[in-house]
Amino acid sequence: MKLDRYALRSDKDLMVYEFISIGPKGNIPKLIKYSTTNLKDVYNLAFGDKNNNSSQIDDTIISNNGDSEKILATVVASLYGFTEKHPEAWIHAIGSTKSRTRLYRMGITKYLSEIERDFEIYGLIQDEWHEFTLNTEYDGFLTKRKTD
Repeated sequence: MKLDRYALRSDKDLMVYEFISIGPKGNIPKLIKYSTTNLKDVYNLAFGDKNNNSSQIDDTIISNNGDSEKILATVVASLYGFTEKHPEAWIHAIGSTKSRTRLYRMGITKYLSEIERDFEIYGLIQDEWHEFTLNTEYDGFLTKRKTD
């Protein structure tokens, strides 16, 4: 996607990314973290504000800093970096609330044609994975970078 995005800093394994959201509510540190699961080659994608006390992700805060598209583009940029280093990875993502999961679905829907150029994407409905389609409510998402 050729959208405006924030500059990312990452650890050497490209498992943790940091950036700063800049908007009317100030500069808000954000974290993106990919973590292993109990399934081979499946990673969880977590994202949210960086808790200044613990340096962990707080995905319950609603920042409303007026830059949601730029943040989405930044998270997608991390996905490219992560899957470049980990091409076998399947990435699972779900919002911390139903409304956040819906927000993610809306972002995927808006840029689906661009996303599908490089990624396979599936949506979760009642514990079953389905190929992502428009106008469908999902409980979570699973994606994998396409190989050449």
